[in-house]
Amino acid sequence: MINTDMVAYYAKRASTYEEIYQRPERQDDLLTLQVRVQELMEGHDVLELACGTGFWTEQIAASAKSVFATDINPEMIALANAKKLPAGKATFAVQDINTFQPDRPFTACFLGFWWSHVARQDQVRFIAQLREKLGKDILLVMIDNSYVEENSTPIARTDAEGNTYQFRTLPDGERYEVMKNFPTDSGLRKKLAPITRELRILRLEYYWLLSCRIK
Repeated sequence: MINTDMVAYYAKRASTYEEIYQRPERQDDLLTLQVRVQELMEGHDVLELACGTGFWTEQIAASAKSVFATDINPEMIALANAKKLPAGKATFAVQDINTFQPDRPFTACFLGFWWSHVARQDQVRFIAQLREKLGKDILLVMIDNSYVEENSTPIARTDAEGNTYQFRTLPDGERYEVMKNFPTDSGLRKKLAPITRELRILRLEYYWLLSCRIK
């Protein structure tokens, strides 16, 4: 039986999640992303959604004024909280990305490896919800995976809306089906250009980074 509960999948994967960042072929791309994220987040009060283990929180905190990082999984937040981040820079909270209501202003929002899990038919509405919660002109920075034929987990199926799915197997053998979309640059621009400005895309071999301001 294949499980489709993505929250459960990432909760069980929490302790081994950062192994993906240790792959030698991805180090050059990761270094480029780390430098760019620090440049973009410099001086900002950042809301990080779906922060996972805090890998990117660490990069944000290096240059941001502050970062408030959230994730739905307590297992992820526990790992993120254990990182030695600059004193007073980062705070963490267990929150659902879909229902979270900020109680203070932010100047930037960071989404690491989440856009690929947002269904194509829900993406415009997702940005509209961010605008409603954070205000217009907020800086939005997203990073996610590029699909590399010989390196990425194969795509198992595509649904009627064009969303793609992968089968993931945990160390205990449990199998999950996870939505994982791989947008092209033109696809990102077509979707986001009408609702954002100053849209820029950095496409690397294994990852992409997008920055924009929400109209």
